[in-house]
Amino acid sequence: MQSRAALITDATVQHFGNPAGERAAAVEGTIVADLSQLGVIAFRGDEAASFLQNQLTNDVRGLQTDAAQWNGYCSPKGRLLGNFLLWRQGEDYCLQLSGDILPAVLKRLSMFIMRSKVQGRDASDENVRLVVAGPQAQAAVDAAMGTAPDAAMRTSASAIGQVIRVGADKFVLSISPDHAATAWQALCRLATPVGAPVWDWLCLNAGIPMIVAATQEQFVPQMVNFEVIGGVSFQKGCYPGQEIVARSQYLGKLKRRMFLAHVEAEAAPGDSLYSADIEGQATGTVVNAAPAPAGGFDVLAVAQVESATTQTLHLKAGDGAVLTLKPLPYALPE
Repeated sequence: MQSRAALITDATVQHFGNPAGERAAAVEGTIVADLSQLGVIAFRGDEAASFLQNQLTNDVRGLQTDAAQWNGYCSPKGRLLGNFLLWRQGEDYCLQLSGDILPAVLKRLSMFIMRSKVQGRDASDENVRLVVAGPQAQAAVDAAMGTAPDAAMRTSASAIGQVIRVGADKFVLSISPDHAATAWQALCRLATPVGAPVWDWLCLNAGIPMIVAATQEQFVPQMVNFEVIGGVSFQKGCYPGQEIVARSQYLGKLKRRMFLAHVEAEAAPGDSLYSADIEGQATGTVVNAAPAPAGGFDVLAVAQVESATTQTLHLKAGDGAVLTLKPLPYALPE
């Protein structure tokens, strides 16, 4: 990446010299991005599956070796402490999450291992992780990795590493360091290298939230549409916050949901939203934000459903920049 003049700050690739061109390439082209800004917690051991089953929102025991899932970790109050893309790689259960919350999440999970036959570790630097997205993504992954799963949320393994398909045209790669440079060169023949903000934009426009330090313990999973994208199992046993998550699902109508929107101003996770119907009090919170190709920012934001659907949402203040709602790529429950 250094040979392509990557600008790297705080272990995050910001761009490769042309941020506007990279954003434009993501609209209809195929892109490849480094995922060093995300971390990976790995668990292994005879009781790894049962341990994670008792801690996370989804059915880890039901996760096959060639499958992946969205998953979450809640406080006892049912609020998300973190969320993950989870897959199996060799002996490990790998949980990819925002890098800024990895130490705290790993420390908290490790507190509950006790005498279980399981070990957890920060595995962020053990493999090189990339993401490829766009119409030529499958061809690029086939050329670089020799294999690609044929359906979303499936995985495939080779001597080079692991491929996790997270959408029709989106692939996360976990590559052995020995093969990373060769794989990168192969991918760049069909894909434009872009910085992390471009992948953030694609991810949020797919309606996939990511909990970061600024938004920890603010949302039950359903507020960020996590059950809609398959991140919550309502058939499994107990986990921290399970009773509250279940109650949110079955008792009454959810008052807050996550929406996709555009705003002609800079936005960041944790920014408050306001509307005229709730005076002097925030009606919502920005979950994720990224620069949009045509200017301004696209955001995922949790807001009062009534306010979002009947009022105008404003960023940071009652007279702040206006949010224009965009359609999510999936339907929300009635």
